[in-house]
Amino acid sequence: MHCHAISEAARRLGISPDTLRYYERIGLLPAVARAPSGARLYREGDLGRLRFIRRAQRMGFTLAEIQTLLNVRDAPDDARAEVRALAARKLGEIEAALDELAELLARCGGSETPCPILEAMNEAVRGTHESAGCTPT
Repeated sequence: MHCHAISEAARRLGISPDTLRYYERIGLLPAVARAPSGARLYREGDLGRLRFIRRAQRMGFTLAEIQTLLNVRDAPDDARAEVRALAARKLGEIEAALDELAELLARCGGSETPCPILEAMNEAVRGTHESAGCTPT
């Protein structure tokens, strides 16, 4: 069975070795095999799980949501309804973000000063500061 050192696994996945250690520390990746020296060794199954994690991240899932997906994937029973519900929630979040961006783009004439997109985003930040009892400087 071929195993990959952490540097090789990280290179193949396009992430840092620290990210691999972090995923293991928070439980996204079960404890990996170790060499007699203590170095981590990644099997093909580990790389497949990591590819799943990376794809879910590209789709906009948070690490907590990815953990849920992995738990369902690893469960012996059929939990497609749970995965479908999680995917539907994520799609709703993405659609809401797209709607907000489309609204901001519609307000931007391209030559106005100040930019309405930046102003709208600043208003959101000001609201956050004010609700925390702070005033921006």
